[in-house]
Amino acid sequence: MEQAVDFLKDSRALYDLMWDRDIRDFKKTTNFKNWTISDVFGHLYVFNIASIKTLESANEFENFFKPFLTGLQGGKSFLELQKTFIENYNDRELFEIWWQSSLEVNKKYLSADPKLRLSWAGPTMSARSSITARQMETWAHGQEIFDCLGVKREEGDQIKNIVHLGVSTFGWTFINRQLALPKEVPYVSLILPSGAPITYNKESNFNFVSGSAVEFAQVVTQTRNIKDTSLKVKGLVAKTWMSLAQCFAGKAEDPPAKGQRHRVDLPK
Repeated sequence: MEQAVDFLKDSRALYDLMWDRDIRDFKKTTNFKNWTISDVFGHLYVFNIASIKTLESANEFENFFKPFLTGLQGGKSFLELQKTFIENYNDRELFEIWWQSSLEVNKKYLSADPKLRLSWAGPTMSARSSITARQMETWAHGQEIFDCLGVKREEGDQIKNIVHLGVSTFGWTFINRQLALPKEVPYVSLILPSGAPITYNKESNFNFVSGSAVEFAQVVTQTRNIKDTSLKVKGLVAKTWMSLAQCFAGKAEDPPAKGQRHRVDLPK
């Protein structure tokens, strides 16, 4: 699957950023829920393993993920639960096993049937959707690491997968918040990093989102507030969507406040 190749591209961008960093950098606090960079890699590692287990069988996935679900239902945070799972690794070791798990995810999903139904924490999903979700989470959590280190990420057209996920979860954003689903879906017209255009839905001059595909992906993954982007948004439905957009599963999450998520300016 092409999506498996794209997942590895975004994973490798993170690896290239961190592989020769001072070990102290892994303890730096990001502007995502005060997680450290090492916390982020722990989170990505756990879900890489989960995505491998579900390819093996529904039972393998359930046995692996059940302790996490039980802990969450008992009031613990996922960060607390993952620390128990990875407590035997130091920061450098955790980074390396995350990378090895990324290589394994890529290898296994490259040859998987894209239509294969896989178990997950919520409803089942196709293998194609599963690897797209892995790319989305890797890219989105990667944003807080790039931001924390004051580095601008070199983006590629593989962002189109995350854009597609963002557009396809338009309804989810409203349903997850128990809001009425709008009848009119906004027109989306974006420019990929290569300069190529990408569009979705019926063209409209009154209900649309247009601009950078990267900034659109940042909004739907909640790594940027819409007001911190140059996206053009017109119409009540489009504006409401962009103010609440959430392309990932789980309970409804509020986007970051204006100015909350940003790249750190390092001293010159």
